Amino acid sequence: MPGTNLTREEAQERARLLTVDAYEIELDLSGAQEGGTYRSVTSVRFDAAEAGASSFIDLVAPAVHEVVLNGDALDPAEVFQDSRITLPSLLAGRNDLRVVADCAYTNTGEGLHRFVDPVDQQAYLYTQFEVPDARRVYASFEQPDLKATFQFTVTAPEGWTVISNSPTPEPKDNVWRFEPTPRISTYITALIVGPYHSVHSSWDSGDGRSVPLGIYCRPSLAEFLDSDAIFAVTRQGFDWFEEKFDYAYPFAKYDQLFVPEFNAGAMENAGAVTIRDQYVFRSKVTDAAYEVRAETILHELAHMWFGDLVTMEWWNDLWLNESFATYTSIACQAYAPGSRWPHSWTTFANSMKTWAYRQDQLPSTHPIMAEINDLDDVLVNFDGITYAKGASVLKQLVAYVGMDEFFQGVQAYFKRHAYGNTRLTDLLGALEETSGRDLKTWSKAWLQTAGINVLRPEITTDASGTITSFAIRQEAPALPTGAKGEPTLRPHRIAIGLYDLDATGKLVRSERIELDVDGELTEVPALVGTKRSAVILLNDDDLSYAKVRLDADSLAVVTDHLGDFEASLPRALSWASAWDMTRDGELATRDYLALVLSGVAKESDIGVVQSLHRQVKLALELYAAPDWRETGLAQWTDATLEHLRAAAPGSDHQLAWARAFAATARTDAQLGLIAGLLDGSETIEGLAVDTELRWALVERLAATGRADEAEIAAELERDKTSAGERHAATARAARPTEAAKAEAWASVVEGDKLPNAVQEAVIGGFVQTDQRELLAPYTEKYFAAVKDVWNSRSHEMAQQIAVGLYPALQVSQGTLDATDAWLGSAEPSAALRRLVTESRAGVERALKARAADAAAG
Repeated sequence: MPGTNLTREEAQERARLLTVDAYEIELDLSGAQEGGTYRSVTSVRFDAAEAGASSFIDLVAPAVHEVVLNGDALDPAEVFQDSRITLPSLLAGRNDLRVVADCAYTNTGEGLHRFVDPVDQQAYLYTQFEVPDARRVYASFEQPDLKATFQFTVTAPEGWTVISNSPTPEPKDNVWRFEPTPRISTYITALIVGPYHSVHSSWDSGDGRSVPLGIYCRPSLAEFLDSDAIFAVTRQGFDWFEEKFDYAYPFAKYDQLFVPEFNAGAMENAGAVTIRDQYVFRSKVTDAAYEVRAETILHELAHMWFGDLVTMEWWNDLWLNESFATYTSIACQAYAPGSRWPHSWTTFANSMKTWAYRQDQLPSTHPIMAEINDLDDVLVNFDGITYAKGASVLKQLVAYVGMDEFFQGVQAYFKRHAYGNTRLTDLLGALEETSGRDLKTWSKAWLQTAGINVLRPEITTDASGTITSFAIRQEAPALPTGAKGEPTLRPHRIAIGLYDLDATGKLVRSERIELDVDGELTEVPALVGTKRSAVILLNDDDLSYAKVRLDADSLAVVTDHLGDFEASLPRALSWASAWDMTRDGELATRDYLALVLSGVAKESDIGVVQSLHRQVKLALELYAAPDWRETGLAQWTDATLEHLRAAAPGSDHQLAWARAFAATARTDAQLGLIAGLLDGSETIEGLAVDTELRWALVERLAATGRADEAEIAAELERDKTSAGERHAATARAARPTEAAKAEAWASVVEGDKLPNAVQEAVIGGFVQTDQRELLAPYTEKYFAAVKDVWNSRSHEMAQQIAVGLYPALQVSQGTLDATDAWLGSAEPSAALRRLVTESRAGVERALKARAADAAAG
């Protein structure tokens, strides 16, 4: 949207000039069932440092009716433009502003999102304000360091519920008047409105406090809401965080609201966390899905302290906000007494860090502490560096300063800065006090530079197998072409694990050494004179953030025995290293497939198994030599069916293998089995072909031309829900016909009426790896349309299209040339340029990996 950006310099100047005291916001949502617009009245008190100065307040609205500043009516036509209302001639000291506007409901997941449930035809509303979208609902000084109190008054239809940051009051004449919040930032204010179903409980502290807990969802999902499990994870988080942070939960209640068509996983609104309602599981899922949901719940709860109580001054510290929540949520799962997922660092190594390593090798790689010049910068910075690399580096920091010292520093930080705003230096200063470590050099190397280090062991042994020398070589590979910065060697705190095969054939750790690695070569004298182990694993326990390579002898043992590690984390690290080598073209796709097929049957961690399924599919479809691809896919699909039939009936592994089989089934016999599972003529003992699995089967049949519109419509008739509508949209877009592709393209690119979740579903169906030739004409159409799409749609909608419809499957020099020509002539915004450049890098990587696979053939 033109004219809606905000620069860091503008924010700094506004924060210098203004101190905001309080907002009173009145919203008339009585017409929400019908949609359209709603009346928004904002009254805000603020102080100005200079008499006669001018500033501005932010608002995105179809119409502004009144602007009254210090009793003087301003002409909206003169002072309101794009997303700003100019505030001229401010008084020194207190100023009062009243803005009356018509604001619009959205279907993009930004601002006040409105959704109508096809089950009951009722409207359900929720707000999503991060980064700059509170201004879509009320006039606001939209930056994190202008904190204030917020008092909401909401008119809503009879029988509805209104939830906000403060406890829900009893309505009078369908009007809800909430108590003011503590001082918080605009982006974590929230309203959730509609005939939601709710379950209530409490968390009771050891010192006599009781925090009310609520869980909300649409009534059509109520039968699937496992509230006891959600409350259990939430209480575990309260117990652990209050102990580790030594600061009482800072808000009056804690509600978790599962809402429809949510763009992210969840959002940390103070005391009113919104979570995507796909986490209310309608069908059987594996334990990995419950683990991911629990991490999301704990992540948002951690934000109540780190982010909501103490908030970043500007968005360049977004990484610290997200990384801290990620690190502490996984640490809570790993260390809290009685946790169901003590292996959570395995999941982190296998999923989050893989994301980080991928992001850090793109041309857009950036320091963890990114330079955020404006809102456009931050909107594309919710990435693998901000979340996953940052959390990895926090884990490294904890290893570097000590866990007790780390949390002592955090405790001092919360007490010192409660309800205020901070910079990174405030946290590092507190950690220096408690640990005695100088973190300035550490911070510069880890937070202000981009790129990944590679750690390799250099080992010599004598004829008896005794180690005669041991060193760790650190490399800093050149940054990707186009990336800013220079390669950097960093200080690493790592563990070295020594593993040997026991009498049962398991690889068991016999010794562990922890040490600091710094510079190009670090000698490890402690291992000299010891017997060489079968496997020597650098960065054991995954303390640091680095690519790790095995020496030749260890690699040979791991290749034969990867599934035999007794513990899940070294297995995950080895799997991740093999995947990393495949993406880098150091391991041929066909060899990666062979490694997975030889070891996956012994992999007990279901999250790792499911990651391997995704990675093998991606490798075969993008990284395999084209003349071998079909051979590899046939081998893989045969193996998925074999494992499906061999898996324990009703087990997580059986369900995971069923989904993997459904994703690539290709022969007449395999597709016939899928059709038989759907109509009941085929069964596999213990496999429940429930709603979500049925849709996975239908979508594959549609993509292979085995299910037409009538069959898709019949399945939708069985599942007349919003989820069913999304699955049907995917299936229709997946059909292998020119007409289906044209219809899908037109609905997304040429029309702008689809809600965010349906648009995402259509894009997911449109892009089918079996349909490269059918999709080839859309490369030219993509480059002809993407800039106009970017300039005319909201950020979330435009990003879905820019990334999702890039011709990533057209792995050729021609795609690179077409991308380069567009980048050279289209003059895209910096944010769009970044997204297209990242997608281009994927094609370039695939070409390199294909060449490596062809050479291995």
